[in-house]
Amino acid sequence: MDPVSRDLDRENMDPRPDMAPTADLETRLGDLQVGGGGDMLIDDYDTLGEKQDVAIITPDESIDEPINPLADDYEAMKERYLPLLPDLEVLYEATDTWHIENYRHLPKKARGPKFECGGHPWRILLFPFGNNVDFASLYLEQGHDDDDKPPEDWYACVQFTLVMWSTRDPSIHTAQTANHRYNADESDWGFTRFAELRRMFAGRWDGTGKSMVDNEAVNLTAYLRIYKDPTGVLWHKFINYNSKKETGMVGLKNQGATCYLNSLLQSLYFTNAFRKSIFMIPTENETEKKNSAWALQRLFYLLQTSEDAVSTQELTASFGWETKDIFLQQDVQELSRILMERMEARMKGTGAENALARMFVGKMKTYISCINVDYESSRIEDYWDVQLNVRGNKSLDESFKDYIQVETMDGENKYFAEGHGLQDAKKGVIFETFPQVLHLQLKRFEYDIERDAMMKVNDRYEFPEVFDAAPYLSEGTDKSEPYLYQLHGVLVHSGDLTAGHYYAFLKPTSDGHFYKFDDDKVTRATLKEALEENYGGDYANMTNGHAGVRNLYTRTLSTKRSMSAYMLVYIRKSREKDILLPVGEDDSPSHLGTRVHGNYLTGNTDVMAARQLNEERAALERRRKDREEAHLYLPVSVVTEANFKAHQGFDLIDWSSNPSTSAAPQTFRILRASTVGDFTKTIAETLQLPAEQVRLWVMVNRQNKTIRPDQPLPDLNMTMNEACSRYSSRDKPFRLWAESTTNVDGGRAQWPNANPSPGLSPPILVFLKYFDADDQTLKGFGHVYLKKTSKVAEMVPVIQQLLGWSPGQDSISLSSTSSTGLLSPPHSTTGSPSLHLYEEIKHSMIEPMKAKSTLQQAEIQDGDIICFQRLLSEKESSAIASTGGYTDAREYYDYLMNRIIVSFSPKIATENPDDDFTLALSRKMSYDQFSAKVGERLKVDPTHIRFTTVIASTGKPKAAVRRNPAASLYQVLTPAVGAYVNSNQRTDALYYEILEMSLSELETKRNIRVWWLPEGVVKEEGIDILAPKNGVIQDLIASIKKRANLSDEAVDGLRIYEATGCRISRELESNAALVSVPDYSVLYAELIPEEERNANEEDWTIFAFHFDKEPSKTHGIPFKFVIKPGEVFKDTKERLSKRTGIKGKQFDKLKFAITQRSTYARPTYLNDGETALLFSHHMFKELTQTAAEDEICAMNLRSDDSLGLDHVNRTRLYPAKGDSIFIR
Repeated sequence: MDPVSRDLDRENMDPRPDMAPTADLETRLGDLQVGGGGDMLIDDYDTLGEKQDVAIITPDESIDEPINPLADDYEAMKERYLPLLPDLEVLYEATDTWHIENYRHLPKKARGPKFECGGHPWRILLFPFGNNVDFASLYLEQGHDDDDKPPEDWYACVQFTLVMWSTRDPSIHTAQTANHRYNADESDWGFTRFAELRRMFAGRWDGTGKSMVDNEAVNLTAYLRIYKDPTGVLWHKFINYNSKKETGMVGLKNQGATCYLNSLLQSLYFTNAFRKSIFMIPTENETEKKNSAWALQRLFYLLQTSEDAVSTQELTASFGWETKDIFLQQDVQELSRILMERMEARMKGTGAENALARMFVGKMKTYISCINVDYESSRIEDYWDVQLNVRGNKSLDESFKDYIQVETMDGENKYFAEGHGLQDAKKGVIFETFPQVLHLQLKRFEYDIERDAMMKVNDRYEFPEVFDAAPYLSEGTDKSEPYLYQLHGVLVHSGDLTAGHYYAFLKPTSDGHFYKFDDDKVTRATLKEALEENYGGDYANMTNGHAGVRNLYTRTLSTKRSMSAYMLVYIRKSREKDILLPVGEDDSPSHLGTRVHGNYLTGNTDVMAARQLNEERAALERRRKDREEAHLYLPVSVVTEANFKAHQGFDLIDWSSNPSTSAAPQTFRILRASTVGDFTKTIAETLQLPAEQVRLWVMVNRQNKTIRPDQPLPDLNMTMNEACSRYSSRDKPFRLWAESTTNVDGGRAQWPNANPSPGLSPPILVFLKYFDADDQTLKGFGHVYLKKTSKVAEMVPVIQQLLGWSPGQDSISLSSTSSTGLLSPPHSTTGSPSLHLYEEIKHSMIEPMKAKSTLQQAEIQDGDIICFQRLLSEKESSAIASTGGYTDAREYYDYLMNRIIVSFSPKIATENPDDDFTLALSRKMSYDQFSAKVGERLKVDPTHIRFTTVIASTGKPKAAVRRNPAASLYQVLTPAVGAYVNSNQRTDALYYEILEMSLSELETKRNIRVWWLPEGVVKEEGIDILAPKNGVIQDLIASIKKRANLSDEAVDGLRIYEATGCRISRELESNAALVSVPDYSVLYAELIPEEERNANEEDWTIFAFHFDKEPSKTHGIPFKFVIKPGEVFKDTKERLSKRTGIKGKQFDKLKFAITQRSTYARPTYLNDGETALLFSHHMFKELTQTAAEDEICAMNLRSDDSLGLDHVNRTRLYPAKGDSIFIR
């Protein structure tokens, strides 16, 4: 199925009287074999989703019905082939039949009679002999003629069936059905492969013994049904779709894999009270990219005012995210929580303080209540969102019931109640309050034990439009205000764990519609699309044996929907007016836009920000206009004599040079319809010359990869578009050389090669370059015209004259300019310095020229470059070579070919700008040669300089460069990697360090970073120690003593322990070898706490660490802690507070648990009433039954059990310590 080509000749639509009869049908059919049923032009693709953006086709042979209706029974045919589409309202219906006679005499393209439906004309379009296929092609098109076109914004959502049937036997028919959104641009739709021509005229159609086209007659019937478009985008292809125009809202651009971020940001933006609170953060003095609050304000302001989709680059840059973070899909719940924390911190001390908590924070109680005695242990804590299980639950209500399910603690699992001993108890969670905006995180991704991997849960899970949360509140909660919640947003994930896409359905107003926010596209959605289609579960109407629907992202087949809700946003109905309050221009900070207070903008910051925003919008408008008018303009690059003289390098010019330099060509954007003469005047104005003294040459790409002038543009009246088409390659830019002259006679410029004498060849245009060995420069010198018959030797006096050398003069004056007139070689001037001449053929081919050869013999042509240099004495050559210079032009050309500008920066940044510098080096330089150059620049011994490569994506240090005298600079900057491996290393930059020792001595050392804890585990300081590779831990202790200025007595109590993943692995003895410490381990050094030094014999120690909800999400500094048998855990917590330095409310939020090092082991949480003996019981319950008490204590240190402190990780700024998402 495809639209008819718009390029087909409309005149051939109807037969003309003078048109010759169509060829005989048997001639048209040829030797075609009788084949299967009518196929369509496109393949029968697998369905990609529940909702289709393209037409849905149901071939007749795919319908297995016992009764085959007669084609003249229109109602039965419509019921069979044109079933009503669910959830759509029918506006109009029509049926029309076109009776065709003399089929083989039809034109190439024929139209049937018009019929009316929905107030517009329609008709059948037939290609009787196929639209470039061996099938009859059949389409339905809207019947407006060229002089009666439909309105530009007209469209109709049409479901139609086209039927071809026999005029003699209506049981012989074939039908195909499609859906299409007709509009002024797509006026026809149908089936290119409707019916195979051979079968149509065969004697047996589907075994009936009769032909479809009988006596060259056949009937074509169109069944047409027009549906009401409930969303405005039914069957829309989104070509030139404008979200702002259609919905009044704009989307967010996807940077690579930021669709999850976009869906969350849109959800927060349309939580209007949140947006207004963000606008209240004072940022007028902090308008910089590192300020995430300002970036979020600016993003919300642009979403509010922009006409096009908004970029999130400023926001992610303010988060401190790098390129790799942009292309990673992260956990939305974690991102939401961190973003809330950052914004809440920025709101402290402002008018918006606690605004987010009032909106999003609820309270829940965790309790253990004894059944037989009056005792309860409980704590009330805040929550920002609720995580609900999907697996095992069919609906939101079931998940909440599962969440507050009560667990009975009895038998061996009895609860130890202080003062009551072991008791039967009930353990559970109950909600004390729900917030105004309730964020529900549905656990769609879980660990699958059978597969031993994380998997997506696609089970069906229903959620209501209105949710009653009252049943899940504690009995003491005030319920005088109903806890009814209205669904505001559904965040959806489509795909599986490894590949997928995020989008959101949001309801911006309480009485409005749902809209789908899919990155930069915003469309209206139905309630079914927002709710039912995101429940997950099996596809409806999936027949037995059906392989399933193909997932758009994984390309695998599945019977379950891949799109399902993973986050729900509910707003308390009684607070909707407060949450969805209107937010207008006056609510946004003035410095974000152009809002005027009275007749002026307040403050310089406001003016600057307004001007910046206006400039950005003006730039966007210019780019938009440039795109629309691009076909009218032609970009032209022009090279002048001044560019050539300023250029140092190969060819006439470097086309990739910085546009701000004098050697860069100038680019013009000119109308294609303008003439060569008009453009010549423009160039002449830039050169400040009359137009008559400027001539434009076409520059061509030669086979040797050079770009040289080839011929002047002959006709000033030729358009620039014609000149480009005639003289420039289609896939190459149009480049010109602007030649100028001061040789004018009678008001007309005299061009040397314009009017050659009869029988003589025109002179040759030759460009000259001068290699100055003293200054080590190679510059363009000018251009001259020379006769082809001139000998190469005769060029020397010409060049000497241009240089201004007088007899006996050994110096060179570069102040003289070359003449552009025809120069005949004068006689040699005695006493002038001798010259070497070379032809610059291409970058790697610089050939000396033979003195006795003519220019014609040397194959010199227009645009060639000849390089010359002064002949040096032996003394001059030695002096230049001693400084590392080049004495021969060919050597210098080789240097240019391998030249690279390398940036050097100190590895540890300094405030001195001179410490950052660049050097022009050769790729062929050895390690010692380029390090000597750097040492010369830094004025230090090059053996004391260590280089480090640079990560291309982040600009951070990558790896230290080992000194290898045989390695070249190219090998250092471009490491050898596989053909498909990206080294992610900059090839033009190195970091450097100035060492206190030589590199050879350094190679015997190993750099080890130890985190020194001077104040317990409250504060850490990184100490880098260069220790002998064959050293021991005592060497580290000695260095720490020196760095931390410790006394001998204090050092006796210093210990070093090794940690991996923020958990202690072992305590290192002073004689332990450093080679036993892996590079990935983290070392901590601390003075043994007094409590541990003074511990009793019955006391013992345990390893402790910090984690965030799950023991695998570790963070912070691990430590050793003393356990005192018999101590109430409440007292233990006081010592823990002192040991960790965490106090007050922050400490009260901590939860304590016994954990095992096993990744999947669940933590056992402790309560205040439990004693250390019970603490030991949790850990070593089995040991107490078989071992003596002293044996238990001895084995404590060998157990893999640890004490875990569960609290929010507030150090996500350091992602290496355990977290994947961070916001600066």
